[in-house]
Amino acid sequence: MIERFKELKRKAEIEWENFNNSKQIRMLIGAATCGIASGALKVCDSFKKEIKTKKIQCEIYEVGCIGMCYAEPIVEICLPDKRRIMYGNVNEKILPQIIDDVILKNNPRIDLALCTTGEMKIPGIKQITELPMLNKQQRIVLRNAGIIDPVNINHYIARDGYSALLKAFTITPADVIKEVKDSMLRGRGGAGFHTGVKWEIARNTESDIKYIICNADEGDPGAFMDRAVLESDPHSVLEGMIIAAYAVGTRNGYIYVRAEYPLAVKRLKIAIEQAYNLGFLGRDIMGSGFDFEIEIKEGAGAFVCGEETALIASIEGRRGMPSSRPPFPAVCGLHKKPTVINNVETFANVPWIIQKGADTFAQLGTTKSKGTKVFALAGKVKHTGLIEVPMGITLKEVIYDIGGGIPNNKRLKAVQTGGPSGGCIPAELMDLKVDYEELTKAGSIMGSGGMIVLDEDTCIVDIARYFLEFTNNESCGKCIPCRIGSVHLLQYLTAITQGNASLSYIDKLEELSETIRLCSLCGLGQTLPNPVLSTIKYFRNEYEAHIKEKHCQALVCKDLIEYFIDIDKCTGCNLCFKICPVNAITGELKQVHSIDSKKCIRCGQCLDVCPTKVSAVKKGVCKN
Repeated sequence: MIERFKELKRKAEIEWENFNNSKQIRMLIGAATCGIASGALKVCDSFKKEIKTKKIQCEIYEVGCIGMCYAEPIVEICLPDKRRIMYGNVNEKILPQIIDDVILKNNPRIDLALCTTGEMKIPGIKQITELPMLNKQQRIVLRNAGIIDPVNINHYIARDGYSALLKAFTITPADVIKEVKDSMLRGRGGAGFHTGVKWEIARNTESDIKYIICNADEGDPGAFMDRAVLESDPHSVLEGMIIAAYAVGTRNGYIYVRAEYPLAVKRLKIAIEQAYNLGFLGRDIMGSGFDFEIEIKEGAGAFVCGEETALIASIEGRRGMPSSRPPFPAVCGLHKKPTVINNVETFANVPWIIQKGADTFAQLGTTKSKGTKVFALAGKVKHTGLIEVPMGITLKEVIYDIGGGIPNNKRLKAVQTGGPSGGCIPAELMDLKVDYEELTKAGSIMGSGGMIVLDEDTCIVDIARYFLEFTNNESCGKCIPCRIGSVHLLQYLTAITQGNASLSYIDKLEELSETIRLCSLCGLGQTLPNPVLSTIKYFRNEYEAHIKEKHCQALVCKDLIEYFIDIDKCTGCNLCFKICPVNAITGELKQVHSIDSKKCIRCGQCLDVCPTKVSAVKKGVCKN
């Protein structure tokens, strides 16, 4: 077994050495979903045409997401002299300049460079570890993201991939479980249950068949952690699953991934085929005598199927609806057999823990929340993207040091964590530590890792309404508190945003939220009220302003605002007249214009184009 693996690793290291020290020029392009959405494949095609036309010898590789989504498309140029330069926001216009200056004229184009990524320093260009977004990160799950070719198993093996599996095979399953328990790794899917304890329960449950399931049914708005890991480093998840299967004592595994992730599914299928071909999956893995098979199950996109019992029902071919617990899946799960379900990030942590040791992992984080956490940093923040930070980092550090702060010098209003099941944490609590306990105390949750930054232009009531609309649509309808309660919560919130509510609605929202939280069958219903409860707790004054004054401070709730043109400011430039989609604005060039309130749909386009900024008023009240 050991000799067989050593031979594979020797071959992989030779290929990796050639990849990193090639005498040819190499281009690495970020080709995860974020890069592709920004035009990475068009850039790649243009690059191929340019080097063919100019007869340049160059190797082109598609890599995963390095995390700096705000700078996509990202291109890394690796020169024969070992200089490596990364360029951000590359487009078809900039590309010829990079080819001519960097490759042909040996000019690194400091003005376009994002950073250097190799050991060789280049005057005037920061090294990648010096970038604010990266220098506070601690990468375990994302250790290979944006570095390796995700569909080349040799790149993964050369960077110690599958070494942890080999190490696991040299100790007993009980020792593997002990290592995971000692690391205090908690499930990264949101609940935070101790991973090793779950494995131990399944291991100790008598059964002829057991199952391992990877939950990749990531459905939170604004969350893309699991997708990025599967697109950038699928073998880390496979290795974690195989180690879990060995520890639990099962030969059967599933990856439940939503069909809306076509690139993740494609790269997963390639990785699984490669793992079978090299003997990391299938019968007698690496001559160990251990067998393990993995099958992909594509989900149809139901948010509730992220809940483990609903996920099990979907795999079994039934409608995805939760079941009462106990018994828990670790005792009675898929086909009524013991089943371990962990999410993508949890499994990706496992090889690192086995390889580096539980103590090394446990040194990171806080007393009860160990290791790191991957977040999808999105919303009103300069540096949006994928980040991995040690547990215990503060929200302020994440938003301002890593995220670069709020664009356009706007004021931070709140941070929403945990997706539709989470809550809004106000700006005055930005010193809060990011771990399971602290976020829960603040009225939110860790969740799977969504983190959405909200600025002063955000209406908190509308945010709560948005998440309730989402969870109401995604409720499976099995239990009455969630099915009916979510409808009434949404009705109350909608009435408040339309100016059709009384102050009693706030009390009704709180009372109904508590009932739903206590009586719902599954985690979706139990956490569904969090956005409502947290926003009322910290932003009650904003609710009251909507009700008593019919005023939306952020000018988001259309029924509570009315646009008019200030006669003292209007220059008659005609810009608003030209852009109004419903012809609600009238006026001659260089004459004061006016808005017909009955026609106005409150889209705000006039405000966007006005050089002197038209003023908005609260409906039926004085000027803002």
